[in-house]
This record gives sequence, C-alpha cells and structure tokens, in this order.
Amino acid sequence: MTEPRWRHRPEGSNWGDFGPDDQRGRLNLITREKVLQGMAEVREGLVFCLSLPLDFPGGNLLNERRHPPVLRPTLRGDRPNFNCTLTGAESARTDVFNDDLAILHLQYSTQWDALSHVGGLFDADGDGVAEKVFYNGFRAGEDIVGPTETRDAGVQSDMALHSTSHAGALGIERMAAHGVQGRGVMIDLRAHYGDARVLVGYDALMRVIDADRIAIETGDMVCLHTGFAQRVLEMDRSPDRAVLHESCAVLDGRDERLLRWISDSGLAVLIADNYAVEAFPASQARHECCSILPLHEHCLFKNGIHLGELWHLTPLATWLREHGRTRFLLTAPPLRLPGAVGSPVTPIATV
Repeated sequence: MTEPRWRHRPEGSNWGDFGPDDQRGRLNLITREKVLQGMAEVREGLVFCLSLPLDFPGGNLLNERRHPPVLRPTLRGDRPNFNCTLTGAESARTDVFNDDLAILHLQYSTQWDALSHVGGLFDADGDGVAEKVFYNGFRAGEDIVGPTETRDAGVQSDMALHSTSHAGALGIERMAAHGVQGRGVMIDLRAHYGDARVLVGYDALMRVIDADRIAIETGDMVCLHTGFAQRVLEMDRSPDRAVLHESCAVLDGRDERLLRWISDSGLAVLIADNYAVEAFPASQARHECCSILPLHEHCLFKNGIHLGELWHLTPLATWLREHGRTRFLLTAPPLRLPGAVGSPVTPIATV
C-alpha cells in the first residue's frame, strides 16, 4: 500500500476532498453542467478579449524579476530566418519566410497561476518538522524540482537550450487539459470604489454583491473588476510607479471572513484585473510566521483555487453594467506547457 502523501492537512484546506492524488483542485467544480450554464449566458454573440497585450505593463516596475517578452528570428542555416528567401538550388523559389521564437516570462502580463506557483512550510507528516509542500501535499524537491545554482536560473547571455525547473505535479498543463470554460460572474468593484487604492475585505465585498444583486453558485468563475489593467493599458508600456502601486481596489488577504467566503462560495477560480488579486505585501499579521500573501496561500496552497491576474476586464464590465447583467460565458485555457508554474492566457468572454 502506498504511503499517504500527508498525515495532517492545513487548517481551512480541502486536501483530499477531490481524492488523494488530485491535481485540479476546485477546477473539478467546473462540470459539464457548468459549461452548459455558461453557454446559456450567450445571447448577443458578442465577444470580449480579456487579455492585455502580453508586452504590458512595460518595464519591470511591477515585478523586478519579470520582464517583457523578447521576439527573435530562428536561424535558417547561418542566416536569420526572417524576410528570408531560399538560396542555392532553390533560389528561384518565390517564398519569403518568417519564423520566430519568444523569450517569455510566463507571469509578466495577463496570466494564470498554477497550483505549483505558491506552496507553504507546513508539518504535513506530523513529526514536528515543517516541509516545503504544495496543494494536496505534493513535495518540493520531489514533485516540484528546480536548480540551486544561480547559473541555472534566469536568462543568461547565451540563451539556455534546456529546462532546469519542472513542476512534475500541479503544473499548468493540468489546468489546460481539464479545459477552462464555463460561467463567469463579474463583481464590479470599480463601479463602487473608483480608482483609489482601497483595501476590500468581506464587508466591503458583500456590499457590492448585495447592491448589484450578484449570485455566485458552485463552479462559477468569479472576476473582480478594479480598473487596474485599464490604467496599465492607458500608460502604454511606460508605467508610472505610483500608479502601479497606489491605484485601485485590492482584496484584503488578512480578512479571515473573506477567506472563509472564498471557500464557502463554491467558486472554482478567482480572477482580477490587478497585479495579485490581493494587497501585496499584505497588511501586518498578528504573527510573524504568517504568509506574506495569505490569499494566495488560502487559494493555491490550501484549496486548489487557481488565480488569474492582470486580466483586462473594463470593456466587459462596462458592457455588463450597461445591460444589467453580471454573467457570461468564459473560455480561458492556459498554455499546455508541461511543468510550468504559470501561464499567459488570452481569455474570451461571450455575452
């Protein structure tokens, strides 16, 4: 008999509820019925792209470790394979070829977080020693591996030809293979709180939900519109640091009632048009040992809830409000890139 991956699960988690080897988390709640419910929201055949251009926000002021994508041609022999014609025996051919590659920071712009993106130090074995573990007890160094040497990380001057990290469990490809399509629900925080930096806890969120008569059911994909991505778009790849760090609503990850609501609501995924969904860094914790990103900890590590960040929700949110609606069909598969801990995404909403 195989030894269990964990003997104790974190308080407030759902480890094991979808099976001892589950790697999908609350995506399991997006059933065939939820897909049909999403399709039933399509009345106009109107489509909204919910992605920023993937070279936004521009620069690295939002996250110093993440940089805009770089495009370069591939090689055809010893020549750049761009606006390239054939040579030699085939030089009379009329073809002109372009072929390129991308150096891409997977979580630079509009993105999904995989469940392997954030784990925690937790005594899953019950032996008094905290281990580095991820959702459902998958282990750092065993299931999710990466280098220890700086030379094997980051982008070096000579582009590396081999991978050095790999999420053998909880990689983003698990999300892609499941398919991400179903009913989306919009919570329009910007309509109530404007563009000022506002920390939104449970009470403030419930005021919006009640005022707009929003119904959230098990398996829905919840989107939070703050207007942040719209501000990023308007800065046209030359972002202002103050705007990036001092604008628009963010969830209060320290609010335990908010975290309980996320669990109890039955939402399948949580999406926002801001940098991290929650305030980063979070407000001061009562205990020094606590997570710096408590909502990430609660969602990704404890409950298998994928997070979407930096989605461009303003045009959709505006249309929905003008038409008295909050629901739509959402289609948002990540790249099926085995072993990645996040992915760019080009979500499509259909109303």
